[in-house]
Amino acid sequence: MEENLQEPNKLPELKLDAKQAQGFISFFKTLPQDPRAIRFFDRRDYYTVHGENATFIAKTYYHTTTALRQLGSGSDGISSVSVSKNMFETIARDLLLERTDHTLELYEGSGSNWRLTKSGTPGNLGSFEDVLFANNEMLETPVIVALCLNFRESECTVGLGYVDLTKRVLGLAEFIDDSQFTNVESALVSLGCKECLLPMESGKSMENRTLHDALSKCGVLLTERKKTEFKSRDLVQDLSRLVKGSIEPVRDLVASFEYATGALGALVSYADLLADESNYGNYTIQRYNLDSFMRLDSAAMRALNVLESKTDANKNFSLFGLMNRTCTAGMGKRLLNRWLKQPLLDVDEINCRLDLVEAFVEDTALRQDLRQHLKRIFDIERLMHTLEKRRANLQHVVKLYQSGIRLPYIKSALERYDGQFSTLIKERYLDPLDYWTDDEHLNKFIGLVEASVDLEQLENGEYMISSSYDPKLSALKDERETVEKQIHNLHKLTANDLDLPLDKALKLEKTTQFGHVFRITKKEEPKIRKKFSTHFIVLETRKDGVKFTNTKLKKLGDQYQKLFEEYTSCQKELVSRVVQTAVTFSEVFETLAGILSELDVLLSFAELATSCPTPYTRPDITPSDQGDIILEGSRHPCVEAQDGVNFIPNDCALVRGKSWFQIITGPNMGGKSTYIRQVGVNILMAQVGCFVPCDKARISVRDCIFARVGAGDCQLRGVSTFMQEMLETASILKGATEKSLIIIDELGRGTSTYDGFGLAWAICEHLVEVIRAPTLFATHFHELTALAHENADHKSPEKTLLGVANYHVSAIIDPSSRKLTMLYKVEPGACDQSFGIHVAEFANFPESVVTLAREKAAELEDFSPVPIISDDAKEEVGSKRKRVSGPDEISKGAARAHQFLKEFATLPLEEMDFKQALQQVSKLRNDLEKDAADCCWLQQFF
Repeated sequence: MEENLQEPNKLPELKLDAKQAQGFISFFKTLPQDPRAIRFFDRRDYYTVHGENATFIAKTYYHTTTALRQLGSGSDGISSVSVSKNMFETIARDLLLERTDHTLELYEGSGSNWRLTKSGTPGNLGSFEDVLFANNEMLETPVIVALCLNFRESECTVGLGYVDLTKRVLGLAEFIDDSQFTNVESALVSLGCKECLLPMESGKSMENRTLHDALSKCGVLLTERKKTEFKSRDLVQDLSRLVKGSIEPVRDLVASFEYATGALGALVSYADLLADESNYGNYTIQRYNLDSFMRLDSAAMRALNVLESKTDANKNFSLFGLMNRTCTAGMGKRLLNRWLKQPLLDVDEINCRLDLVEAFVEDTALRQDLRQHLKRIFDIERLMHTLEKRRANLQHVVKLYQSGIRLPYIKSALERYDGQFSTLIKERYLDPLDYWTDDEHLNKFIGLVEASVDLEQLENGEYMISSSYDPKLSALKDERETVEKQIHNLHKLTANDLDLPLDKALKLEKTTQFGHVFRITKKEEPKIRKKFSTHFIVLETRKDGVKFTNTKLKKLGDQYQKLFEEYTSCQKELVSRVVQTAVTFSEVFETLAGILSELDVLLSFAELATSCPTPYTRPDITPSDQGDIILEGSRHPCVEAQDGVNFIPNDCALVRGKSWFQIITGPNMGGKSTYIRQVGVNILMAQVGCFVPCDKARISVRDCIFARVGAGDCQLRGVSTFMQEMLETASILKGATEKSLIIIDELGRGTSTYDGFGLAWAICEHLVEVIRAPTLFATHFHELTALAHENADHKSPEKTLLGVANYHVSAIIDPSSRKLTMLYKVEPGACDQSFGIHVAEFANFPESVVTLAREKAAELEDFSPVPIISDDAKEEVGSKRKRVSGPDEISKGAARAHQFLKEFATLPLEEMDFKQALQQVSKLRNDLEKDAADCCWLQQFF
């Protein structure tokens, strides 16, 4: 991304005279204000950017304002920066594929006469696709969503429409949502949305702000459109032109929605779908069901490191980077990207994927064979997209052909498999491949290409129509070859006449300026100078020799050029015809692309499962209302893949009624966060259909993973760490069900200890008693471990079924050296200390600071509440466990203790004798003791 700008002079120089500069400035100032638009101006060899855009480009991509130049003078002048063609591609990719917070516009022209020729947004890459993916694979297909919101009292009905312009898919959905827009966020993540249309000033301002925050968290560009565009009138008529097949099912589908149709109407208008005739009859439309896949919000995607980030030190930092072992050019990657955002809920579907992965894991030869063939498959989806957009040439058709001829090899490899899943492989792959590659489908296309394309010329990098394909082309080729022969004969005759060796001294060349010419070196020129004046016409004399011609060569050269142009024109017509015919095979190639990309991803899963130092295992999957979540010897796949990591596996048993809600305590750096994340990652991988990094796994399907792991400040949006924490927790409390999985790390740490503890306790109780989802709750509030005892004390059978259990990550302190050693093992029971000071020692704090910290901690512990009793603590029969003070009681008692200390500090002891001082202190103590009668926390000091 960063060009070397140590010498700003290396940037392309903006060369405009005063008149041209003035003309451009006057045009530039007429452009409408749009803070999102980055406008580039094409200067043929380079590009320029101006005004505020120039400052943005200079700071963001060149990291210096020295790249800026002033165009014009005085108050009329504007900042400018010039951008090379390579840098333009880099910036375009970053703006539209990575940042997704700007739109891009490209203007062509000169002086004061410029016109917009290309525009693109993160959701509609439009005419920039050629620039973005000329040298890069397309990692995901961008989707634009439109929302229509209808607020009724405390709930909101959301009408959602979406369009995938690359795959030509339209979708509709309608659902009820909460005030945090939890469902909208899940839909945006699942669909891979890059841009969202909203009516201007839709809804109430508070809800608006929350919705804008949800879009921002998901990295979605907000585009506001006029309310009048969100209309469903004429929608069925528009769809009848766009959607393939009968209009009746479309009419029925549209009629079943109340608000989503307005959203889809806005999308058809915004993407201008009807303006492009190549769209007609090529779109499919579908109902999008929010409950089709496991729901993941942006917080869960971040917490589990599902997708790649630009800040990743290596590809194994993310689940996508680790799992991506795909071979096809882009298709497999895009499908894996989509599967990770859409884990399955259906047990049979999950097991079907797992069966196929198991087949490829067991048969190494089959797996390697198939992967070798898939490496030669081009990006069929993108090739077809280019063909359908009428932007294709013969090269695209040939690449489809070269991919198509690999399919018999893939079929024969699959046919050789005779393992336990051979019936499944036949149904899933062999039968569809047989159907789509027969003489009516793919073989018909292969026949067309072999008859029409000159395949021998491919070795020379030329994509030509075979002359035998068309009689006219064949006749032109024969004529051209005849003329070419005459030219070569004339070359021989001329060499004899001039008495010069053929090709060594007298050369025949074809130039763009003069056509066919003779050339001799300057050394030979004096020998034949006399003949030049009588028989030949000298065209050019240069260091490399003299170019000359005669009337015969000129006549033959003109004849050849005319035939060449006719041949090229005929070729062009035939190429156009072949390309148009290739488009008619779109259904064949779209289906084959789906089969091949699925095969690619499942082979990738098998490769991952077998290539890790400790192989992955197949999980047993049970429905969400049955079974438990048992992971034996589980590991975090991304952490164990890092260099130099010797990962210590852990068991996790989320058992209904016993350990369904786990409170995990232990020291910082002890592995709590890694442990709770790895459980989420293992479940996600299993529901995608992949083997998991465990010795053994039984997983009850989860409909949603909620994760509240380490909030970062969002000051740009005016949201503090604690507020971010609370917003994410609100999403969990409102969106989770008993079929979800909840992962919470360090809740309530962003505010005062008592407030934080109070919130954490209340949230835990709500999760245990109301939501009842399996939960992993890592915390430093050791007091929370009392929940397990409180839960066990309840006589209500409902309460005891929920099963709150304490676990801790173990660590030991050497008694002699007082050094801390992390064991990274998760064991039953609560942890009785934080080891915070030991971790500070790890970080090489100065010894004096550590000593002072120990003294202060010891002082404070003398005032601490009653210690928590661990799970394994044995109590005497008949004795009553001490009650743990609640946060309100601690707060009230601490305030009274503070008052006692203040009153004691103000006693004029230096003016009193011993007896008076004793009386005063006794009075203060008696008053405190009276007040402590109803405060358990204060009673511990007496």
